[in-house]
Amino acid sequence: MSVISILLTIAGLCVFETISSIDNAIINAEVLSTVSPRARRFFLGFGLLTAVVVVRGVLPWLVVWAVLPQLGFLGAFTASFSGDPLVHSAMLTAAPVLLVGGGTFLILLFLHWLFVEPKNFGLHAERFFAGRSVWFSAAALFIVAAITLLSSTRDFRMVWSTVIGLLVFAVSHGLKENAESGEEMLLKRHYSDLRKLLYLEIIDATFSVDGVLGAFAFTLSIPLILLGNGLGALVVRQLTMGNISRVRKYFYLKNGAMYSIFFLGLIMVSEAFGMEFPAWISPVVTFLIVGFFFWKSARELKMRAGDLVEAVGKK
Repeated sequence: MSVISILLTIAGLCVFETISSIDNAIINAEVLSTVSPRARRFFLGFGLLTAVVVVRGVLPWLVVWAVLPQLGFLGAFTASFSGDPLVHSAMLTAAPVLLVGGGTFLILLFLHWLFVEPKNFGLHAERFFAGRSVWFSAAALFIVAAITLLSSTRDFRMVWSTVIGLLVFAVSHGLKENAESGEEMLLKRHYSDLRKLLYLEIIDATFSVDGVLGAFAFTLSIPLILLGNGLGALVVRQLTMGNISRVRKYFYLKNGAMYSIFFLGLIMVSEAFGMEFPAWISPVVTFLIVGFFFWKSARELKMRAGDLVEAVGKK
């Protein structure tokens, strides 16, 4: 990869990690508002270390080990940072298995948001799909069946990867729902700062699955994923500590995150079945989608501020 491609990939990973972690940042901010200043500093320092090294470092390593079990547990770790051409060739050979599972997970994530989850409507079509949970079940079944059928004609490992993508979606979705109910309990009851910090670390690990799997749409290089996602985790921590109330005013950033997830999922599944995309396509698509919804959010803020001034003037 050229220097420009590397920098573009890192920037894309950072933006994607940041935008896909907005919900995580909001939960962090609300829980941290109930702990001592010392606990907040600890979360920003040691908590950042665990978020980057333990979570965003270990998960890609485990993914490589799952896709290339012949390397062994420790071998997968060294392979992740190896420049050996044979290792690189093995990674490329196993890439379809990795990409189809990750892509399935991301597409299901988007469909669940589109059909089931409450949202600020950034596009008119979203109103039509909202609240149709039965449609989600049908769409998810169709997508998984279609990918499984196509995978069976190429590599049976891709079939298992698709099923694992579905299972990871189900598990992570359940954990996120528990996280929301757990947040309410933490805010209502007087738990210790230590318990709240441990809860936030578990939540961070849960929410990081989206960013880690989506990162493989940008690159198969674990060092680049670690660097880009690590920078994104740092940005999320800074937002959590200082500017989350401002970020929440940008109503459609979650929409941008979900559409980015959808297109990255499509890219991953397409590449798994042999289509080729230039290295810049994933970061550029992410920049364009996030930029559009950021602009839309800023315009909405300006319009609401204008309406407020007009209403005050009439009084």
